[in-house]
Amino acid sequence: MPSDPSDLVDDSLHGLLDNYEPNRGYDEAFAPDRAPRDVYHKIIERFAELDTGEVERLEKLVANEFRRQGITFTVYSDDQGTERIWPMDLFPRIIAAAEWEHLARGLSQRVVALNLFLADLYSGKAEAIADGVIPRWVVLTSKGFERNAMGIAVPHGAHCNVAGIDVVRNAEGRYLVLEDNLRNPSGISYVVENRAAMAKACSWLFYDHPVEPTDQYGQMLRCTLDSMAPAGKDKPHVVVLTPGIYNSAYFEHAFLARAMGVELVEGRDLVVDGHTVYSRTIEGLVPVDVIYRRIDDGFLDPVAFRPDSTLGVPGLLGALRAGTVTVCNAIGNGVVDDKAVFAYVPELIRYYLGEEPIVDNVETYMMWDPDQRRDALQRLDQLVVKPVSESGGYGVLIGPQASEQELQQARAAIEADPRNWIVQELVQLSTLPSFGGEVFEPRHLDLRPFVLTGERTEVFPGGLTRVAMRRGSLIVNSSQGGGSKDTWVLSGQSQASTDSGPSTEAESERAEPERAEPQESDLEGLE
Repeated sequence: MPSDPSDLVDDSLHGLLDNYEPNRGYDEAFAPDRAPRDVYHKIIERFAELDTGEVERLEKLVANEFRRQGITFTVYSDDQGTERIWPMDLFPRIIAAAEWEHLARGLSQRVVALNLFLADLYSGKAEAIADGVIPRWVVLTSKGFERNAMGIAVPHGAHCNVAGIDVVRNAEGRYLVLEDNLRNPSGISYVVENRAAMAKACSWLFYDHPVEPTDQYGQMLRCTLDSMAPAGKDKPHVVVLTPGIYNSAYFEHAFLARAMGVELVEGRDLVVDGHTVYSRTIEGLVPVDVIYRRIDDGFLDPVAFRPDSTLGVPGLLGALRAGTVTVCNAIGNGVVDDKAVFAYVPELIRYYLGEEPIVDNVETYMMWDPDQRRDALQRLDQLVVKPVSESGGYGVLIGPQASEQELQQARAAIEADPRNWIVQELVQLSTLPSFGGEVFEPRHLDLRPFVLTGERTEVFPGGLTRVAMRRGSLIVNSSQGGGSKDTWVLSGQSQASTDSGPSTEAESERAEPERAEPQESDLEGLE
């Protein structure tokens, strides 16, 4: 390796990376003077050896692998068809062990605090509300607040067993939380399959990098769900509940059931008798202890929620109250997915843990506050407008890219219903080289790490890196046409975990992970 990083600019940057110019903001691979950042030295050398034809060939190999396994995603906004082969750019995102350690500790701290808030709220004590940390009316008017969840005991107080926390890097390279996803966060299957495809098509890229493996997620999730079984269950019967094959995330539902070695069921496959949930099998009815549901609250039980739902299980809420079954994630988590509640998470961390947030929020303004609303409306063309209850990038207005008519419509909508909107500072998302068809160009990206909580809280090493497919675009959501990158966490003491029991301390314990081997055969058994 050259002693001076700038040597790489002269000696190694040729061909597809020769004219790469980092965008304004923070480029994760290159410093502003185009010198490669430390962890990207070797990967830049590798990619500098490729030509357009070779990159296209490798992309085709990856796409064919995704097509063979039926790895697709849905774009509802495109008239040309909704089902697409999952797009992945070959240039990986690399995160150093120390950098990951810091981020993972912050995410663990955040999810522990959110679980404490959910347990506090649905126990009926609501001490954070009583102490003025968060306004009662903000919580009670949230579309995600579920009165049916009141009083339901949750093992270990772990209301959120799988969280997907969306983080971005600002112009200084600092990580910030953009959104919390604690209902049914999706995307982990693509994390694992991205790595499998990369290992098959580009195994030589891994030789210089001790990368954390990703194929252990199924085991991690199974251990988490096993720990959530009702008391006294040594070998719990776990199932994955899916809405069915027409759901946009069905591939992931089937993937997770297969990875954990459990049944994939639909509502019609389950029945409640005497406050016990049973699975219909060829051997008869088998009691179910844990349901990892991928169905929204309103469809879970037509008796308690929407009577027109054909996706859920009649009587499930009664079984939950009886304590004979656990549903993961718990009912009512949508209250903390509400982007209005999001603004209070730093205060919730201080309140429950007595700590400063390790990873802070993107600065967020609450439109029901007259002063914040007035200031935000005056410079709306510089900010980002979001509805509090939408996901997937729907309803988002990016001020600098909006027309005057769109800005006026946004102002009118905010004035008409301030509770339904937040406004955030525009973060110039970090960039990475991505193949634009002829050369590598900077593309904006974010990251969705996954945090698992049962008896303890663990942060899965890596996450879903979503990348905008068009130069300059800040929209990375796959539902809006975004793509992805394989996320490499370099080996080290890189897993943050905390005790999620009665203690409110967010102390991290770190285990030395196994080094990922770069052989093609390692990740073949995923179909």
